[in-house]
Amino acid sequence: MSADADRDHLLRHVDQVVPVEDLDRKLNLDRPLRVKLGVDPTAPAVTLGWAVVLRKLRHFQELGHTAVLIVGDFTAQVGDPSDKSATRKRLTADEVNGYAEKLLGQFRKVLLDDHLEVRHNSEWLGALDMAGLLELTSSATVAQMLERSDFAKRYAGGSPISVMEFLYPLLQGYDSVAVEADIELGGTDQLWNLMMGRVVQERYGQQPQVAMTLPLLVGTDGVNKMSQSLGNYIGVEDPPDEMFGKTMSLPDEAMPDWLRLAADLDGDEVETIESGLTAGELHPGDVKRRLAREVVGLYWGADAAETAEQVFDQVFKEGGVPDDLETFPLPEEDPVVIASLIREVFGTSGSEARRLVAQGAVSVDGRQIEGLAVPRSELAGAVMKVGKRRFARLGE
Repeated sequence: MSADADRDHLLRHVDQVVPVEDLDRKLNLDRPLRVKLGVDPTAPAVTLGWAVVLRKLRHFQELGHTAVLIVGDFTAQVGDPSDKSATRKRLTADEVNGYAEKLLGQFRKVLLDDHLEVRHNSEWLGALDMAGLLELTSSATVAQMLERSDFAKRYAGGSPISVMEFLYPLLQGYDSVAVEADIELGGTDQLWNLMMGRVVQERYGQQPQVAMTLPLLVGTDGVNKMSQSLGNYIGVEDPPDEMFGKTMSLPDEAMPDWLRLAADLDGDEVETIESGLTAGELHPGDVKRRLAREVVGLYWGADAAETAEQVFDQVFKEGGVPDDLETFPLPEEDPVVIASLIREVFGTSGSEARRLVAQGAVSVDGRQIEGLAVPRSELAGAVMKVGKRRFARLGE
């Protein structure tokens, strides 16, 4: 690609670049750029929402730049206050490390192995002594911190703001110093933090990074941003048929953003699709099927996407059960604790499994499960269904 085509590729679907003239200057440097993305391991799955920014990081890799993925094993214990109306519950080191271990392999579903540098910010933040911390805090003033909208709202409303929360954007900025970032990526809710990184880098005598933000992907409910705590998410390691089915449940009005951000289609093509939908030349159901195929294809390949669509038709149009279900062994205990079984078979959290049972979303051979424990004989050899689209065959 030409230099202009490279730049257009990097700017595709981007919300803001600050300052844009610095991006042009850095792209003209005679070396690969160091493009930073920090991710705090505070949940067990890499969602399609996270993948929006990860895919932009991959775009830089494809052009030969270095992707610096920072696993925020230190900052996750502090807690990012972005877009929070109250102090966030702190995670323990064990919780953070457990999440980090689960996430690393999932990142590689999106990123290339080439031009990839994975770092943990405990490497430098854990080594900061009191003198180093005081030097870092001198990078910004309290007045600057209160310019941030969520801090300003909480201060005006009398809600407490801990000094530790003030530290978070400074720690994130110090990450940029430690890895000598040229560019930092983030969601639109991260712009203030990314700009603070510029301030901290200048304090330490570095050329400030360019802040590049991408839109936040709405969840499968079509209302709230994708969130594991809200349950409106799709994970990049969700099985193809589950990924396809969840995408098909998306409200029609959310499809254009998903075509851009989740399927990574070219903006001009999405505009053509939008025009076809408005004019009645395209049926929303057909567009959504294409969206689902594109999303599954990104993570599992075209063949898996085609098979997932066939499974979807078999289950939803024909009212059947998917063929070739994987068989999972039943525990020897009797009765079987149903929430524990769901957690083992489908990989859900214990709280989600209990919620599904309470909502009547669990059945065995068509019989709704209501109790917390079920006789083993009623489960042996049966097909378990959880929600609308997850199936498994249970062993004898």
